[in-house]
Amino acid sequence: MEELIEKVNWEKNNGIVPVIVQDTKGEVLTLAYMNKEALKKTLETGYAHYYSRSQKRIRMKGEVSGNVQKVKEIKIDCDSDALLLIVEPKGPACHTGNYSCFYRKLGEPEKVEGGIDYSLTILRELEELIKQRKEKPVEGSYTSKLFAEGKEKIYKKFGEEAVEVLVAEGRERIIYETADLLYHLLVLLAYNDISLGEVMNELRRRRR
Repeated sequence: MEELIEKVNWEKNNGIVPVIVQDTKGEVLTLAYMNKEALKKTLETGYAHYYSRSQKRIRMKGEVSGNVQKVKEIKIDCDSDALLLIVEPKGPACHTGNYSCFYRKLGEPEKVEGGIDYSLTILRELEELIKQRKEKPVEGSYTSKLFAEGKEKIYKKFGEEAVEVLVAEGRERIIYETADLLYHLLVLLAYNDISLGEVMNELRRRRR
């Protein structure tokens, strides 16, 4: 495996290479990026793992949404600084719910299938931030303060927010209070070292 990984020219783009992702029929699904560790995890598991440049972490495609990509073949370009993945996708590749990220022509408006962000990216980003505030407390941070006060405070706040959702009146207020509830739920999960991905896995298990 290490020999295969070293076939890639990692130095050219500071340890990261672009990855074109196609389905087995040749349709381009997305453009992603990998570092050495992401490629290693892909080879080990048989499922696509990518490096998120914005979050600076490796993630398995579909770790939250369930829209995983089973890798059938990996190709390398002539300069050894880009990869092509042939995959069998389970569900849409795009966070908008569209099958491919390239679902519109230049200049065409956005189109969100079903109006749902299937990637749950904002929850994942919030989860990462909460985890950071737990591991490296920041003065003045409400999240860090919750962790410092401990289980009783965290559980109490979650209970209070659940009640706020129940008594909220009007669409906008329900949305506002639900956002508060989800945040405090993520704090509660982080306190117990439980990831959002584990909860999603349980939901998928029940769906089956």
